Amino acid sequence: MNKIFTISLITISTIILTSCAGKKHWSYKGETSAKNWHKLNEDFKICKSGKFQSPINIIPTKDIYIKPIIFNYNTQSNKLINNGHTLQVNIQKGSKISINQKDYELKQFHFHTPSENNINSKSFPLEAHYVHTSKDGKLAVVAIMFKEGDENKTLKKIFSKLPLKINSTTSLKLSSSDIRDLMPRNREYYKFMGSLTTPPCTQGVKWNVLKTPVSISKEQIKQFFDVFGHSNNRIIQHSNNRIIYK
Repeated sequence: MNKIFTISLITISTIILTSCAGKKHWSYKGETSAKNWHKLNEDFKICKSGKFQSPINIIPTKDIYIKPIIFNYNTQSNKLINNGHTLQVNIQKGSKISINQKDYELKQFHFHTPSENNINSKSFPLEAHYVHTSKDGKLAVVAIMFKEGDENKTLKKIFSKLPLKINSTTSLKLSSSDIRDLMPRNREYYKFMGSLTTPPCTQGVKWNVLKTPVSISKEQIKQFFDVFGHSNNRIIQHSNNRIIYK
């Protein structure tokens, strides 16, 4: 596996969703779009050279029993941020997951449209990433796919508080139940090693993509898209023969 990394708990959200200060900023369109991220900053070179980049087209290579993720989400959200790249819901301290008896604290979740990962070559209109970090700085992401259908009640609460201006914040009090309810009841998942899907594209991220999608209405898809006026997903990366468990 490529180099192991340590990430400060204080700066985790900044690392995931923003570039380094004073450097040419990245985006999803034009000269600073994903195909050119590696050219924008010396720290972003792994976006092109890395062999375990995300997102990927998930085609399982091993069908074995994998232990369930234990979810212990018992705190609220406190704010919703429009950072110019996505809408991010920040979570109060105290919620966590356990993977193979190792704990990862939930820091935030955010959205991409259309989905970044594909499942068996299928794309979805929206994907949520629940971002967690362990005490030693390792990252674990739980991804949820959305399919067009009925209105999503939890998304309705989130979208009612949309901060429309870039770098703006609104107060958002989702209950721990709301945060759990955004996920499907069936939490079987695919797992593989990958990277951040935004610069600096750091590798060593544990990806856990839930198999069962949840519903989102056509109007809600448009509502999210209209905030930015363009897609905010990175293109599919080569799997490079990595192991994908189901």
